[in-house]
Order: sequence, then C-alpha cells, then structure tokens
Amino acid sequence: MKFYDCKTAPSPRRVRIFLAEKGIELDTVQVDLGSGEQFSDAFRKINPDCVVPVLELDNGRCISEVLAICSYLEELHPEPALLGQTAEERAAVLMWNAKVEQQGLWAMADAFRNSSKALANNALPGPDNYAQIPELVERGRTRVARFMRRLDGHFADNEYVAGGFFSLADISTMVTIDFAAWVKIAVPDDAGYLARWYAQVSKRPSASA
Repeated sequence: MKFYDCKTAPSPRRVRIFLAEKGIELDTVQVDLGSGEQFSDAFRKINPDCVVPVLELDNGRCISEVLAICSYLEELHPEPALLGQTAEERAAVLMWNAKVEQQGLWAMADAFRNSSKALANNALPGPDNYAQIPELVERGRTRVARFMRRLDGHFADNEYVAGGFFSLADISTMVTIDFAAWVKIAVPDDAGYLARWYAQVSKRPSASA
C-alpha cells in the first residue's frame, strides 16, 4: 500500500497518528499542497477531489477520506482498537468523530481558509475555485471557541472523547485543537478538564506523527 500525505495538513496527520498508534508503516508520498501539486494531472488520477490523504491499495484502488482509510486499516489491523471493540463503542466513536468534524474541524477550516492570503481563490478544498467569505472567519472562530467549552464540560465526566478509551475521536479532536493554533485560538485558561485531556493525549508518542 502507498499513503499520499502532506506533513503540514491536518487531515493526513489524523491518519499518521492512527498509523503510529497501530505501529503500521507504509510507503509514503508527500504531496506539496503549497505548490498546487494536488491539482496536477498525475494526482487527479489518484484522487479527482484533489485532496489528501489517500491510501492506494496494492490492487491500485485508491481510498480517500480519513474515516474510510482508518476503517479499512482497522479491519486489517484490529489491535489496538481505535474505532471501538463493541457495537456500542463503535457507535460512540463514530458519533463523536462526526461531532468533532462538524462542530470543530469544519468550523476551524472556515476560520482558516477564509482568512489565509494563500487561499484567496481556494476557500474550500477540492478542484473548484471558491472565493473567500470574510464573514465566515469570525463565525468559524466563535464556533471553535464554543466547541472547546462544550468539550471542557464533556471531559468533566469522561477520560477520553468517546468514553474510557483512546480512539479516532481523540485523534480528530487533538488535531483540531492543534489546527486552531494556526489562527491563534487556544484552549481557554479556565477550561481545566479540556486542558487535562489535551495534555494527556499530547504526551502519547503518536502525537508527533
């Protein structure tokens, strides 16, 4: 298998942490998003959506989207279980991962992509050009701040995002918080439960992936 990555982008990092947690090593190809390599004819054949990450299987089939890639890898390498071990645990991980994406990661992407000068004509990822909408910057920042407050309350009664075990939902949340630092949004000083969780997961060796 071959993994198409970009060391500076948050979404491929989620897969890298997932791989590190499982001890999986893959042949990796770095895609230079800064120079627009994702829009090249060669990469469009790999993923016409012009985004990373992508996992190319030995038979040539390409799988994109973080959850799809991680689900495939979990099937091949079930331990440690990062998508849950029971039906209830798996449902909790998928539910929270979706909440993190919708309420945190996508909000953060709005704040970043609509304010970055380098993305003036690419406010949305993908092959089509979309102009920035400045009003989405502040809305995105507000949504991220509110999401952090919600997480702080959640961690008052939960060690990890989906309950009592580390999972893909934690990976997605940690990457979102690190991504937020790009536009100078930090964990609030009085969000002690969130700070406890963040310090704990950031110490895992995989966090540096």
